[in-house]
Amino acid sequence: MNIILLGPPGAGKGTQARKLVEERNMVQLSTGDMLRAARTSGTEMGKTVAAVMDRGDLVTDEIVIGLIREQLETDDGKGGYIFDGFPRTLAQADALGNLLVEMGENLDCVIEMQVDDEALVDRITARATCGDCGEVYNDNTKPIPADGKCTNCGGSNFQRRADDNADSLRTRLMAYYKQTSPLVGYYYAKGDLKSVDGLASMEDVAASIASALGQAEKS
Repeated sequence: MNIILLGPPGAGKGTQARKLVEERNMVQLSTGDMLRAARTSGTEMGKTVAAVMDRGDLVTDEIVIGLIREQLETDDGKGGYIFDGFPRTLAQADALGNLLVEMGENLDCVIEMQVDDEALVDRITARATCGDCGEVYNDNTKPIPADGKCTNCGGSNFQRRADDNADSLRTRLMAYYKQTSPLVGYYYAKGDLKSVDGLASMEDVAASIASALGQAEKS
């Protein structure tokens, strides 16, 4: 299956994407990861990305679509693809849809992770991440272990994002609602949208996503 994970910053898209990669052998296509990898790849596309980023300019939609095209052409993608962080706008949604059609791929499901803004602020301002494996911790619900070691990989390199504070998060939320939230209606109109409670426990969110994907597979 090819799916999109939609939701504001901090909704847990990355965590759920990793679970889908592990459990369903899907390939996660994260815009940020692709740009970082391309920048150091030495390919023609990579040189283009590096030049744009070195100038401090925004990477164009055409470049991101080109990177996604490369991934679709080089990965076997037997378990399907997870689009994480793209599309963010209606124009990007159209471009991705056209690319998938061109390459003989389908978009099977769009998962919207719904959240309450203030609860999300509380969650994110308490968030820490293992710098080695990406495991997410929370001061309130899943604190860093007393021995200071990650339960997933045993590392001790815990990090907190500089913008994981209330003011920065509200700014990021406003940008999300202006640019990306219209995609909810866009994909609802296409019949692709499934919504889950993004503030439920990690396990409950995963179960809701699994149920939504099961329904999509049957339709």
